[in-house]
Amino acid sequence: MVKDAYWFILPLLGVAAVSLYFGLTILLIPCLVLTLFVAFFFRNPDREIPSDPSLVVSPADGRVIRIEKTQSGLTRLSIFLSVFNVHVNRAPIGGKLVEQIYRTGQFHLAYDDRASVENERMDLTIQAERQISFSIIAGVVARRIVPWKKEGDTVAKGDRIALIRFGSRVDIDLPDDCELMVKKGDRVRGGSSTLARWK
Repeated sequence: MVKDAYWFILPLLGVAAVSLYFGLTILLIPCLVLTLFVAFFFRNPDREIPSDPSLVVSPADGRVIRIEKTQSGLTRLSIFLSVFNVHVNRAPIGGKLVEQIYRTGQFHLAYDDRASVENERMDLTIQAERQISFSIIAGVVARRIVPWKKEGDTVAKGDRIALIRFGSRVDIDLPDDCELMVKKGDRVRGGSSTLARWK
């Protein structure tokens, strides 16, 4: 479980303790349910990261909801994260984090195509022999993106790089020399699922 969870869990447990002391069962039960949900939401499992350097792994858990060509000729793959997915984001390749830009914006539903360009988000680029850019995007419920790495850091493939609180979306742009290995509707796991292979 990530440490951010304690900002939510400790107050909930405090209210639960007071409710128990005064016999307020009507308040105690919801607090305990919310505590369990927060602990579940902020889970941070270890993952087996593919060692093959030709593989690009998923930066997030969730479901592939869109695959499209951008105007620049890249393949943009969008992953939707529900509140039941792990929300720890990971590096899709190893290399240097050469760009990390936080952009303010709207809070459209993460399913909405406008979310990719209008929502609050963090744009990241990792550079090695090749380069991959991706965006961590806030949704209606998700209002906070917490970076764990900073621009200039070196990351390994599958490293934990950020956390986004509650339902959200991640877009990743794949160059032409990537062979796509997933399709729309597929479910992926951050760090362990392969999205593409360098040709």
